[in-house]
Amino acid sequence: MSKTHRRTPMLCIVPPYIFESIAKNGTPEQRARAADHLARDAEFRQRRTTGPEGGGRAQKPVTPAGPPHKNRLVYTANNTTTLPGTLVRSEGQAARDDVEVNEAYDGLGATFDMYWDVFQRNSIDGAGMDLVGSVHYDRNYDNAYWDGKQMVFGDGDGTLFNRFTSSVDVIGHELTHGVTQDTAGLEYQGQSGALNESVSDVFGSLVKQYSASPRQTAADADWLIGAELLAPGVQGVALRSMKAPGTAYDDPVLGKDPQPAHMRDYVETTDDNGGVHTNSGIPNHAFYLAATALGGHAWEKAGPIWYATLRDPRLTSTAQFADFANLTVDNAAKLFGDAERDAVSSAWEQVGVLGAGAGADAPPVDAPG
Repeated sequence: MSKTHRRTPMLCIVPPYIFESIAKNGTPEQRARAADHLARDAEFRQRRTTGPEGGGRAQKPVTPAGPPHKNRLVYTANNTTTLPGTLVRSEGQAARDDVEVNEAYDGLGATFDMYWDVFQRNSIDGAGMDLVGSVHYDRNYDNAYWDGKQMVFGDGDGTLFNRFTSSVDVIGHELTHGVTQDTAGLEYQGQSGALNESVSDVFGSLVKQYSASPRQTAADADWLIGAELLAPGVQGVALRSMKAPGTAYDDPVLGKDPQPAHMRDYVETTDDNGGVHTNSGIPNHAFYLAATALGGHAWEKAGPIWYATLRDPRLTSTAQFADFANLTVDNAAKLFGDAERDAVSSAWEQVGVLGAGAGADAPPVDAPG
């Protein structure tokens, strides 16, 4: 199967609805930065839809492509928007006197290690792709993103957000967009886009749990995404919670976490590509429920089930929640057995995606504003 291409937007860790809230509620300086970020994001999305396309389903090798090839290249953008910038640390070189450089280097390595050790995936593309990251992007830039080829990290503004290299799960999240781009090619719109975001949260969390010392079980993990990003004084614990979607933050400037945990609260909206960052809370919570029900380390059973589904030829680029859920149930049975199949099925039933009356407990609600 040859690789096809689909249009993909800039894939950022901080969703646009947070910047919309900052643009309304922040200080004049914060509002100006948020408005600038939203404008540049819109411009980037337009460029990506009219220029070279990225993403799409790639051929899935049955075995790893050669020996593991971990090659990290960390650049500094020197507080400009020129990428990749100046190379400051390559694979095997000693740490630098720059915490962002070292955190990016370590986070890229932690993501490579989890994918190789657990899934025998040889980097993002399965064929030893170099892992490239640029730190010190722009000035006080409040985001991190995957641009289809590399990671980009802002320093944060220090008042709302800390440096974006500080969360290893954020690095794992963004690099997983590259994995999804190279495998399932899930279209970044509506439910398939929410699955795209959820898959990144799932494997980003696995990177954090796997790289922790000691390694965390599903029961021990906090299931938070970006717990290190919120600056002191912000009322919240993270950008998202897989354990309890909708509870990650409630702040006068950032707004309130809008994620639903159940299909009864599914948000119908045209914003954010059809609510991809909002409705991802539903499949996120399903993974949390499955992982904790299966027990042990989440990468031992739940992770392989989700990874097999991401690579499953039956998964289409426009898959809906129920399509993905049914494949996870089938892959659970194939990989492990009836007990694991039942645990995964129950998780999806608990969030209203599968089972009698799935998604029909109450009508979807419109996005506020």
